[in-house]
Amino acid sequence: MSTGWVAGAVRAKALARRRLGAAGARELAGHPNLAAAVRTLARGPYGHDVRPGQSLAEAQHAAGAALLWNARVLAGWLPREGAETVRVLMAGFEVANVDAHLAAVAGVPGASRAADRPVGAASGAAASSDAASASAAPAYDLGTLDTAGQRAARTTTLAGAAEVLAASPWRVRAPATRRALALGLRIAWADAVVSAAPDAAGWARTGAVLVLAREVLAEGRSLPPSLLPRTRQLLGAGPAEAIADGAPVPGLRARLPQEERWVLEGVDEVDDLWRAEVRWWHRLEDDGFALLRDSRHGPRPVVGALAVLAADLWRVRAALETAARGGTGWALEAFDAVA
Repeated sequence: MSTGWVAGAVRAKALARRRLGAAGARELAGHPNLAAAVRTLARGPYGHDVRPGQSLAEAQHAAGAALLWNARVLAGWLPREGAETVRVLMAGFEVANVDAHLAAVAGVPGASRAADRPVGAASGAAASSDAASASAAPAYDLGTLDTAGQRAARTTTLAGAAEVLAASPWRVRAPATRRALALGLRIAWADAVVSAAPDAAGWARTGAVLVLAREVLAEGRSLPPSLLPRTRQLLGAGPAEAIADGAPVPGLRARLPQEERWVLEGVDEVDDLWRAEVRWWHRLEDDGFALLRDSRHGPRPVVGALAVLAADLWRVRAALETAARGGTGWALEAFDAVA
């Protein structure tokens, strides 16, 4: 084991301790207003980017930027293959940047950033939008973790963005429409995670299932035919065909491999997919802690740390929105039900 991996593993475990945690997030959610919650958050582990006086969208975005900054620092401690693992796992921020650019090119106002959504980081999963809008937040600064986002940002048409993404390491082969490119990039991200971080492969596949289930089953949109081969490669023929055919949730669950069916267990209607998404985040956090407890140096504690921090970010963003709604009553009950 190289000294880079040893140093990186030690750094990762130390970094994982810089989180708010479930109890801290619950306390944050109970603040009487957003301003008080943001002041508290700015004094803690998200203080690198969170500042008093920020709006909900700004604070949620800044919390993500703080995680990204820590990931960039961690990557600098790792050997090249470790930095590549971090780049792939943190690519949700690049997905967010590309989403915002595609929305701007398409002339769509107020489109939400993918990485500012309740389901997203480290998996390819994304679900219902929150208050963060593409026009309200600056692009995330990925530095050396960027793959194709900066090149895509220089395009002025959807066709130009499609060419960049197709020629990039993401190899997105999708029609030049905002929806197809965004969906293709998520599938490509999940596929990259499976290859680069075997310990995260299960999260990537089940996260992609949730993305596609919401897109096809809940939203009633068909899977672009050009994305089917990559989806089949990622999920297997059975699940991919079930999604493409619009099979009901129980039918999709039955086509998943046994080790992945947990993500849709007990979910029979598309209106209950949010329960699966919450379960996915809890599983991500639990598995992340298990990887952190591994006494060996190497990629496992790095993957575990990023998983735990991604789950913490998800919970913190939900807590901020809860505080913005008054931090009591039904808003706090809803937070308790999911976080």
